[in-house]
Amino acid sequence: MSHDTIIIARHGKPALSRKVRLTWREYRQWWKLYDAGGIIPDQKVPVKLKKLVEGADVLISSPLLRARESLELATGRKADLILEDLIEAALPSPNFGPLTLRPKSWGTWSRIVWYVGWSDGMESHKDARIRANKMAQRLSEEAAGGKIVYVSAHGWFNRMVKGSLLKQGWKCVSQNGDLHWSHRRFTRPTNLGNETK
Repeated sequence: MSHDTIIIARHGKPALSRKVRLTWREYRQWWKLYDAGGIIPDQKVPVKLKKLVEGADVLISSPLLRARESLELATGRKADLILEDLIEAALPSPNFGPLTLRPKSWGTWSRIVWYVGWSDGMESHKDARIRANKMAQRLSEEAAGGKIVYVSAHGWFNRMVKGSLLKQGWKCVSQNGDLHWSHRRFTRPTNLGNETK
C-alpha cells in the first residue's frame, strides 16, 4: 500500500552565539538578529535525515534564512515552496527588570508565559494553534497521492504541527527529539480520501 509521507525537521545550528547574558528587552533584539541570521556554514547534516529526504518530491521551508539554508544543505536543492506560516511561534520575554539571563533561559521563560496566555501584543498561543492546524492541512494536501514532503522549520512550531497532524489522522512513525536537525516522520495510507494533486 502506498503512503503519503511528511518529514518535518528543525533547522541546523544557528550562527548567532548564545553565549551572552541579556535583559528582557535585549533578548527581544537578540531574537530579531536570530531570525535574520543563518546557520553555521558547512555543518554535518545527520546521515539518517539526509537519507530520509533523498527522494522527497516536495521541499518546503519557513521563510527564515536558517530554515532555508538548512533545507539546501540537507537536500542540495532549493525549496519548492516557502510558506510564511511555518515561522516559529512567538517568544514574548517577560519583564524581569534588570535581570540578565542566557538566551536559552529567556526562551524557556518566554515560552512558559506565552503558553499560559501572555503574548504582549505578539501572536498568541491560540492563534499559533490555528496556524498549526492550517499548516497541517496544507502539508497534507501537498503529500496527497503518495508524495514525500520535506519541511524545514522551527522547534516549537514543529511540535505544534505534530499535534495537528495527529488529530488529522497522521501517524508519527519516527522522531528524535527537538535539538537542531531533529526530525519527525509522519505517514498515512494514500487511500484515506486523499486527492491526488
